[in-house]
Amino acid sequence: MTMPRRFALALLAALSLHGVSQAQVAQRPTLDTAQIEQLTGLKGTFSREENVFKVSKPRGDIKVQVDGWTMPPFMGLTSWAAFTPATSNQAMLMGDTVVFEDEVNPAMSAALDAGLEVTALHNHFFFDQPKVYFMHIGGMGDVATLARAVKKVYDKIGEIRAGNPTPAVMFAGPIAKESKISPAPLEAVFGTKGQVNNGMFKIVVGRQASMHGIPIGNEMGLNTWAAFAGTDGEAVVDGDFAMLESELQPVLKAMRAEGINIVAIHQHMANEQPRYMFLHYWGKGTALALAKAVKKALDAEAATQK
Repeated sequence: MTMPRRFALALLAALSLHGVSQAQVAQRPTLDTAQIEQLTGLKGTFSREENVFKVSKPRGDIKVQVDGWTMPPFMGLTSWAAFTPATSNQAMLMGDTVVFEDEVNPAMSAALDAGLEVTALHNHFFFDQPKVYFMHIGGMGDVATLARAVKKVYDKIGEIRAGNPTPAVMFAGPIAKESKISPAPLEAVFGTKGQVNNGMFKIVVGRQASMHGIPIGNEMGLNTWAAFAGTDGEAVVDGDFAMLESELQPVLKAMRAEGINIVAIHQHMANEQPRYMFLHYWGKGTALALAKAVKKALDAEAATQK
């Protein structure tokens, strides 16, 4: 018995626990696979057992070394997008996109603008040159719309590499070599007092949850923070957003709309209630503009809680 067969049987068993029979799985609508291939511009493979059609795009355009070894795309450097029928003539999409550092945020904006969700951003390797990241995407909707969205993400990556075959090693824009951030204008934006240290400025906003029945909050690391360095005119901001899953997409959209670079999306804990996601970011610009950008993301997060 092959692994895909065992997986399919396990999937059917799990569905049965939720009252979904094998006959119901078999009755799910089929996908127009030819349309998906046409709209994405990629060839795909169909799993009859799981009713999933998957297109893939190996990243052979950039040579990647991991631990000093040149890695073939087959070993985990292939972008993919999988489609499966849902209800009401809709489909569900899940995918993983191989991106280099200068591709991450343009590709993320392309995905968000096309109506997709971005659900994770992280690394899979150590000692990789150039550094490789993986952006997970998802979506529900019309098959054609989802397929076109996937193509927009891949086209954006291709556009970046066509303009510069070698991945960039830093974000555009200067950072002052000394820190002299004025706290008062930033405190006015955030409506709260911040911390000052050697010319830098930081705000922290705590969240609440429980783990193993024990309350946790700000001092246990469950918080959103933003730290500013440089000068008022040439500043950098970095930080972390603690978000419920329902808050992730609004925060992402708000930050990308303001030009803030997302550098990681992941979890910090396990078994917490409710579940929190964490988003790390980096931005360059004037201190006031950066503060206003972060505040817009905070406002977008707060709007989901009303």
